[in-house]
Amino acid sequence: MSLASIFAHAAENRPLADAEVRALLDVGPDQLPEMLSLARELARLAFGRTVSLCAIVNAKSGACPEDCAFCAQSAHGRADAPNYPLVDLEKVLEAARQAQAAGARRFSVVLSGATPADGEFALLLDMVRAIATLGLMADTSPGILDRERLALLQEAGLSGYHHNLETARSFFPQICTTHAYDEDVAAVAAAKELGLYVCSGGIFGLGETWEQRAEFLLELRALGVDSVPVNFLNPIPGTPLEHRPVLLPAEAQKILALARFILPRAAVRMCGGRPRVFGDKVVPVLSSGASGLMIGDYLTTPGADPARDLREVAAAGLEPC
Repeated sequence: MSLASIFAHAAENRPLADAEVRALLDVGPDQLPEMLSLARELARLAFGRTVSLCAIVNAKSGACPEDCAFCAQSAHGRADAPNYPLVDLEKVLEAARQAQAAGARRFSVVLSGATPADGEFALLLDMVRAIATLGLMADTSPGILDRERLALLQEAGLSGYHHNLETARSFFPQICTTHAYDEDVAAVAAAKELGLYVCSGGIFGLGETWEQRAEFLLELRALGVDSVPVNFLNPIPGTPLEHRPVLLPAEAQKILALARFILPRAAVRMCGGRPRVFGDKVVPVLSSGASGLMIGDYLTTPGADPARDLREVAAAGLEPC
């Protein structure tokens, strides 16, 4: 089965057959340049010459009751991560203005924890309203929300709900045991039913197999998510995965291309772990099928220089949007 024939099906936004997915997983070093080139063309067909830029603020950090093995903010680990309650509205607005000045079009308020307390949720509503008035697309990543809370955020001006599934259903019990995978799926499905822009992806390099990577991406496709944040593990000291190796650039590029083939119309967005895998380079990401970048810092680790990112985007002949 040729990559060209798989590309033709993906370009029509037809779900790939099992044999086609298997052929993509079996791509070796000799075929990888062709796979990357075709993934880049799929991104161009869906998004033209544009690159979507987003940014986040870690508005509440640490002391998370969840035991996600990769996360520095988990209360179950020993990581030396920032620990503070939900910040005030002005701090979030300051971060939003800085992100907007750096080129971001979407801005997300991220909260640690399984779900916000009532007082936190009330403040989050105010944050969403204020961010939207700046002309930014207001997003949030507040944990698992039910339909009622999602609807309230939507009324306040929320553009997008971000909630990662993190990894494949079959691998999830090795990464998190404090909540069920179906809780994550239900939250994503509820947001889709309300018509919100839904951003849901996860982290690669946790120890999952290539088959589980495909399983994970196929689940995201079945949910119809609009945006897929692709993160690569940055092993943090004090977390259970602190000794996992960092992915090599070629493997990371193949993951991005696989995501593009399986979800040809979704915004495949390169997020956390980019500096660890690719350094300060953006072109390898954009040449692998990605159509979006998170700029600025991540939750507990520094990101790349946004000004440099913009220069690299321009040098690649692309335009931020």
